[in-house]
Amino acid sequence: AFMTKHTIPGVSIAVTKAGKLVYVKSYGKMSNSDNTPVTNRHLYRIASISKPVTGVGIMKLLEAGKLTLDSKVFGTGSILGADFTTPAGMHDITVRHLLHHTTGSWGNDGNDPMFKQPTMNHTELIKWTITNYPATSGRGTYRYSNFGYCLLGRIIEKLSGKSYEQFIKDEVLTPSGITKMSIGGNKLTDRKTDEVIYTGQSGYDPYGYNIARMDSHGGWIASATDLARFMIKVDGFSTKPDILLPATITTMITRSVPSSNYACGWGVNDANHWWHTGGLPGTASEIIRSANGYTWTVLCNSRSYSSSFDNDLDNLLWPIINNASTPWQDIDQF
Repeated sequence: AFMTKHTIPGVSIAVTKAGKLVYVKSYGKMSNSDNTPVTNRHLYRIASISKPVTGVGIMKLLEAGKLTLDSKVFGTGSILGADFTTPAGMHDITVRHLLHHTTGSWGNDGNDPMFKQPTMNHTELIKWTITNYPATSGRGTYRYSNFGYCLLGRIIEKLSGKSYEQFIKDEVLTPSGITKMSIGGNKLTDRKTDEVIYTGQSGYDPYGYNIARMDSHGGWIASATDLARFMIKVDGFSTKPDILLPATITTMITRSVPSSNYACGWGVNDANHWWHTGGLPGTASEIIRSANGYTWTVLCNSRSYSSSFDNDLDNLLWPIINNASTPWQDIDQF
């Protein structure tokens, strides 16, 4: 019903219970004109689920003593201060502000820098943004920011000496048993092995964006199983060993603006559920970790712009998870 209602050709789902992959299934096809079935090995753009991946990367740098959440991003002696000249009013921005979306600037709106100047590289775009949208005030105000997570990717590169993608592979993905995740391409001709095809709706072109430049805020492609592997290695549950220390996980899910329901790359609430959603033309994604030991991922190769879409996506699995009599098999498909 969900796929029909929202005209989505293909969906992949993975569910873990107590650290085991108890359900993984793919439904539908590549596109309206390509009847190739989508399978569990297929990779989808995960869009903003890239933010928790980046958040975990920053937590790795925190554990390594390379930064603190209070580390300054711009200005003399800061992480990126030698690379970018900024007005003095930006010198109070910290890593925490970027993680929690509390710089109060660079919102996800019509002026989102990440969707401007598509031919610029990261360095050029950051300089352009500092000039055109200097974030000289607003600290402590929650404003969801793709650009803030772009900066976190550059912080990872600066402090690790590696590309963002390579650092995440080395420190986050490989230790989680993930080998196929990568940064996606921009055009249909850039399609990776086992990557799905994306279908835009409402006149949006899924292949009209600089996905590669979105790396740390929205650029990864993954299978549902890969995201399940990632989730169980950072979920704070004892069923599978995590790749972060317990104290680091506490830091990762602690909000500075409680009403924002946003911590270090994760939506979090007082019920101790964590989540993130993602959306691009031709893409919808969701990852959830519930307080009672379940995690799940839903990936779609299209999305509609119906007002009910987000709720319908969320309601695909919550009722099944919350139903104590759901007959999960005692298997582990990892």
